[in-house]
Amino acid sequence: MKSVFHILALCLAWPAVSAELPRPLTDADFIEFDAEQAKLGQLLFYDKILSGNRNISCGTCHHHDHGGTDGLSLGIGEGGEGLGPKRVSQSMQDRIRKRIPRNAPALWNLGAKDIDVLFHDGRLETSDLYGNGFNSPAEEWLPQGLDTILAAQAVFPLTARFEMAGDPEENEISGAVNDRIDNAWPILAKRVRIIPEYGEMFVTAFDHIDAPEEVTIVEIANALAAFIGSEWRNHDSPFDRHLAGDKTALSEEALRGMDLFYGAAGCADCHSGPLLSDQGFHALGLPAFGPGKTRRFDPQPRDVGRMGESDALEDAYRFRTPMLRNVALTAPYGHNGAYPTLEAMVRHHLDPIGTREAWQRADARLPKAPWLERVDFIVQTDRREMDRQARALDIAPNPMGDAAVADLVAFLESLTGETALTRPLGRPAAVPSGLSVD
Repeated sequence: MKSVFHILALCLAWPAVSAELPRPLTDADFIEFDAEQAKLGQLLFYDKILSGNRNISCGTCHHHDHGGTDGLSLGIGEGGEGLGPKRVSQSMQDRIRKRIPRNAPALWNLGAKDIDVLFHDGRLETSDLYGNGFNSPAEEWLPQGLDTILAAQAVFPLTARFEMAGDPEENEISGAVNDRIDNAWPILAKRVRIIPEYGEMFVTAFDHIDAPEEVTIVEIANALAAFIGSEWRNHDSPFDRHLAGDKTALSEEALRGMDLFYGAAGCADCHSGPLLSDQGFHALGLPAFGPGKTRRFDPQPRDVGRMGESDALEDAYRFRTPMLRNVALTAPYGHNGAYPTLEAMVRHHLDPIGTREAWQRADARLPKAPWLERVDFIVQTDRREMDRQARALDIAPNPMGDAAVADLVAFLESLTGETALTRPLGRPAAVPSGLSVD
């Protein structure tokens, strides 16, 4: 008797029934953020004052020059020097102890009203569970007053040891986090508000702030969200024009790719709706490498994805479906940046088993750090772990030729906005702290 999994795999392998095109995405789909708060958020986004050692900003890993990402599979956070693919670890004396375990997610259109879950594993969700509006790693310690899920997201990289906080023995921020996550946020808020220019800007931007000493991490997070949500809003791509009725907007190749995307290729099964994401979690069977987003009891570097948040076995190795507008600007692809090009990622979706077996370690864009190389691919030596990951697969082979792959890539490239590279505020030349701007 055939197993349920075998039957499911056969069903998944059949060409998908053509899905309907989504309705056009409009400005009404997005939260309207305050312009003064967004300008303040722009400065904070690029100011290293928010990191434990004052040496990295949000913009270091989500830079305008790299489409809101860093161009790396797994980046270097706190303790690195340089920007994007040129970023390197510091000297042997201050060398990093771990790569960032997941690919820096893109920021495009995160201010959409319909978004209710964030991070690759969905560990931040809109919820009343803890009485503060969110189910998050901070649980009841997340402060009240965060206006959006985007604001709630903004506070967590600040407290992450390998992202922005640093080691506990290095600075007061990481030391405070080591005691309890919410102990660090008042320290960061004081750092910011005692800078006169910032203090004045908060009083101007927030109606309920009458004096700088009233500024908390909540206002900082809301300002960061205002910047991210407005700066990276973009839906003026050829595909968007096509949805709005301009039937000359897409090339013949992109049109064929669109038909495949919403038809035989089955892409729209997950990349659905106006945002091109079902906000769900799916196992793609990507090649495994890196330190993994490990839990305390994990015996080796690995990343179990959504299960790390839900503790549900059926969620093992599943990751959130990314939105796709401007996807051509945000390589490499996958939760760990396994594939350096759109073509490679498309081929994986069509042949997940074959491409995983053919994947080469050189495909991973990893900043050079010789002392980490022993760990980078050690998970691949664990046969049982590799078998578990291979069995957790929500997509099945769907063979298509080179021409179909090229058409699918052409469609994905048609999702790039005409104004994607000309953002409203951009990167500031300087920040009020006087620290360098990457």
